[in-house]
Amino acid sequence: MSVKTPSRLEKILDSGQLAVTSECGPPRGSDPEAITKKAKMIRNYVDAINITDNQTSVTRLCSLAACIHLKLMGIEPTLQMVVRDRNRIALQSDILGAASFDIHNILCLSGDHQKFGDCPQGQNVFDIDSMQLIQTVRHMRDEGKFLGGDDIQRPPQMFVGAAANPFADPFEIRVPRLAKKVAAGAEFIQTQCIYNLDKFELWMKQARDRGLHEKIYILAGVTPFKSVGMAKYMKNRVPGMDVPDDVVKRMAGVPKEKQPEEGIAICVETIQRLKECEGVRGFHIMAIEWEEKVPEIVERSGLYPRPRD
Repeated sequence: MSVKTPSRLEKILDSGQLAVTSECGPPRGSDPEAITKKAKMIRNYVDAINITDNQTSVTRLCSLAACIHLKLMGIEPTLQMVVRDRNRIALQSDILGAASFDIHNILCLSGDHQKFGDCPQGQNVFDIDSMQLIQTVRHMRDEGKFLGGDDIQRPPQMFVGAAANPFADPFEIRVPRLAKKVAAGAEFIQTQCIYNLDKFELWMKQARDRGLHEKIYILAGVTPFKSVGMAKYMKNRVPGMDVPDDVVKRMAGVPKEKQPEEGIAICVETIQRLKECEGVRGFHIMAIEWEEKVPEIVERSGLYPRPRD
C-alpha cells in the first residue's frame, strides 16, 4: 500500500523548484516561546523548519512537542529523530504521535554520543541504527504495518529524510553510504555544512555518476560564520567538518565588527555557486542561534519569495 505523502516540502521538490529549509534548536526548558519566536522570524522564507532532537546530547524540549507548536502555528515542521535514546517500540510510538498531528516530514539520524552532552553517564540505546529507522518509517508508511507485523490503524504519511556528510573520513565511502540510505528508503538528504565547495562538488559528481541525484532530493547544508573564532572552532574542534584555510583567512582578514557580515557573504556566495551544481535540489540553512539572519540569506541568494499554497 504505497502512499504519497501530503508533505508540502515534497510537493515543492517534486515540482522542480529549489527548496529551502532551516532549523531551530529547542530550549533547555518548557517555555514554547523560545521555539515559536525563532519560527516566526523565518516562517515566510523557508518551506519547512527542522526541529533538532536533543542535539549534541544536551537535554532539551523534545523535538516532537516543538514540532507540534510549529504545526499549530501553520508552519510545516520536520521532525528530527535520533536512535540514540529510544528503542524500536518508542521510535514507532513517537512516529505515530507525530502522524496524529499530521506532521509529514521526518529526518532519521543516529545522534551524537552522550559523552558530548550534559549527561555523559547516560546509557545510549541504538536498538536500531539510522538506516533501519529509515526502513522502519517506510515500512510503517508503505506497508501499513508495525515492525512486529500487526496492522497500523491510519499509518503515518511521512516524507523520509536522512543526513549525509560529504566530508567525513574516509572520503571514498561517502557516496556508497549515500547509496545505502537511498536503498533503505530515504527520499531526501540534508548535508553537513559546506565550506569546501570543491570537495562537495566532487561528492556530487560521484553521486551523479551512480545516478543517485535522480533517486533522492539533495539539500545542500550551509551555516554562516559569526566570527573568525567560530570558523576556527568548526575547523579544529568539530568532527567531520571541512573548513579550508582560505575561508578562515578570509574571515580573519576583516575587522571584528565586520566578520558577521563577511560570514553571511560567504554563505550567500556558497548558495549561489551550488545553485548551478547539477543534483542540488535545495538548501538547508543552519543559522545556529542566528535565525534572524535567515531572511537576509534567502533574499540575497535569490531564493525569495518562496512558493505558496
